[in-house]
Amino acid sequence: MAAPSPDTAGAPVIEVEDLVTHYGPRMILKGVDMDVQEGEIMVIMGGSGSGKSTLLRHLMALEYPTSGIIRLLGQDVGRLGTLEMLDLRKRLGVAFQGGALFSSMTVGENIMLPLSEHTDLDPMTMQIMARIKLEVVNLAGFEDLMPSELSGGMIKRAAVARAIIMDPKILFCDEPSAGLDPAVASALDDLLLRLRDAMGMSIVVVTHELDSAFKIADRITVLDQGKILFIGPTEELRNHKSERIQNLLNRRAEEEILDVDAYLSRLTGVTVDGGASL
Repeated sequence: MAAPSPDTAGAPVIEVEDLVTHYGPRMILKGVDMDVQEGEIMVIMGGSGSGKSTLLRHLMALEYPTSGIIRLLGQDVGRLGTLEMLDLRKRLGVAFQGGALFSSMTVGENIMLPLSEHTDLDPMTMQIMARIKLEVVNLAGFEDLMPSELSGGMIKRAAVARAIIMDPKILFCDEPSAGLDPAVASALDDLLLRLRDAMGMSIVVVTHELDSAFKIADRITVLDQGKILFIGPTEELRNHKSERIQNLLNRRAEEEILDVDAYLSRLTGVTVDGGASL
C-alpha cells in the first residue's frame, strides 16, 4: 500500500530552513531546506562527504547547527530546554547503522531498554511489549538469545524493534541495508514499508543502496557538497537531466578538473601569492 502523496499528507513532521553547519572552518551543510511529511518515507542520498550523515544527526537532534531552523513535530529544536528535548526524543526512534545492540544484554533486554529508561512500567508489561515488537519484525521467540547469536539481518531487525518500542512518530534509519545480502535487504525494505502503513509513522532513511531507495521512498533528497541537489518523487529522480545525478544513479565517477594553483596550495600550505592557505 502506498503512502499518502506529499501533496495530500498532513502537516510536516520535520521542517528544515536554511541549515548551515561548520566543523571548524569547514562548511559541511550550506543552506539546506527540506521537509518530511506525515506518513511518508524520505530517503536521503548523496556521495561520500556530501553531508547526509551530518544532516541525519541534526534531524535526530543529536547535534546543533551553526545556524538555521529545525522543527520536529512542530517544535523548534533550537528553542527547547533540557526537559522539553527529552520529551521530544521519546517520540523519535533511531535504528543505528550496524544495529548497536548491547552485547551483554539479551535481545529482549535490548528491546526493553527504552522502556526501562523512560517509563515506570512493570517488568511483565515491558516483556509483553517487547514480544509484540519482536513479532512485528518477525523475530518472535528470539528474546532470550544474545546479539552474538543473531545473523546480520536479524540484528538489523532487532534494532528496528528497539527503535519502535515506544511507538515513535518519526523513525530514523542509518544505512539499514548496508552489509546485507540482496534477499535479506529486500525483506528489511518490506518491513519498513509495513511499519509505515501499519503504524502511520514517518520514516527517514539514509542509504547508498539504490535498489532499496527506489523501493521504499515516497520522496528522495539528494545532497551534493552540502547542498540540496534534488528533492522529489523517485520517478522524477530517475529521469532527471542533471549529469551529477545521473552519475550518482549509474555509479559513474566524475573526473576532477585540476586547478594547478589550488593543487600546489593544498600540498604546500601556501597560496600562490605567498600567503598562508586556508
